[in-house]
Amino acid sequence: MIRRRVSVLGSTGSVGSSTLDLMDQAEAGGAAAFEVEALTGGSNIARLAEQARRWKPRVAVTADAARLDELRDALAGTDVAAAAGEAAVVEAASRPVDWVMASIVGAAGLKSAWAAADTGATLALANKESLVCCGATLIERVNRAGGRLIPVDSEHSAIFQVFPAEAPERVAKLVLTASGGPFRQTPRAQMVGITPEQAVAHPNWSMGAKISVDSATMANKGLEMIEAAYLFAMPADRIDVVVHPESIIHSLVEYVDGSTLAQMGPPDMRTPIACALAWPDRIAWPAPKLDLPELGRLTFEAPDLARFPALDLARQALKAGGAAPAVFNAANEMAAFAFLDRKLAFLNIAAVVAETLERAMKAGMVFGSGDACSAALSVDAEARRIAGSIIAGLANAA
Repeated sequence: MIRRRVSVLGSTGSVGSSTLDLMDQAEAGGAAAFEVEALTGGSNIARLAEQARRWKPRVAVTADAARLDELRDALAGTDVAAAAGEAAVVEAASRPVDWVMASIVGAAGLKSAWAAADTGATLALANKESLVCCGATLIERVNRAGGRLIPVDSEHSAIFQVFPAEAPERVAKLVLTASGGPFRQTPRAQMVGITPEQAVAHPNWSMGAKISVDSATMANKGLEMIEAAYLFAMPADRIDVVVHPESIIHSLVEYVDGSTLAQMGPPDMRTPIACALAWPDRIAWPAPKLDLPELGRLTFEAPDLARFPALDLARQALKAGGAAPAVFNAANEMAAFAFLDRKLAFLNIAAVVAETLERAMKAGMVFGSGDACSAALSVDAEARRIAGSIIAGLANAA
């Protein structure tokens, strides 16, 4: 039986909720037993309190400092301590456990992932921004503390499972698969009036709103390209993207001898979470199974860079190195949320990212002194300021 003492950062979000659901099913089947140290969430106090009553963590934390009393009231009659605010989230992430799920979306998850990396725990990383912004320094921090970083994105989990960590020189290329999102076959001319509701209606995956928008623009695949470069020490010109609408093959590793290994499975985030939770073992749970005869065929196509320019912008940022990937991430996050708030047109998301990158690079933006997390947050803040001014300008011109 697998036993883990765990913390889940971002427990009320899509990945965090899936993590707790998986844990519940694994325990019910007698395959595992879990002790929960900390749960952290955002503004969904009712869900956080419900999760805390089920798992009885030592502490439940809302990132919204103004809602501490509401969380305390929701946990009345339990032994669960309530806390609130950014510092409380970081404190929860710093607690000694065996395994931490870092699934807080966006740059908001960077500080907590950085704190968890220093505990010696296995860090299951679902927060793209931590790797995009801090790169190799985050991995070094985890390793120095005696922990292990295991990616949770389905694409990186797929590569992780078939990548020869003991002999990386055997690998010729990494191939990330992309569903193509809801607009894979939509002519660019018809993408002008796309609404947030259309953009978050992903054909295969159930995800949060921001990640769904990133999938619709293919910015997510750009971020994953940058992540893969850091995770597997692979240069940009040896990382490819292929569109695979069925989302059955999650990524591939091409070896120098011509062999290509792929990891397959139904599009369910609980599968890569299960891999990270049990590694190096495997955990039994009622996982959905592939029915290959029913699938019939799997299809692949090259990504359309004219329709999805964010993918090429990410590759440019990766090749530029330095602060460029962090700038790409910050600008994309600002633009995606502006679109969700109906303050920016869908096709202008990539335009904002491109102009932010251009302005930041012309200004010679670099990481400053201090630890990598603080330096990344400083770049992030300045890139957001630039992106915000561009978004405001587009809104005023509309």
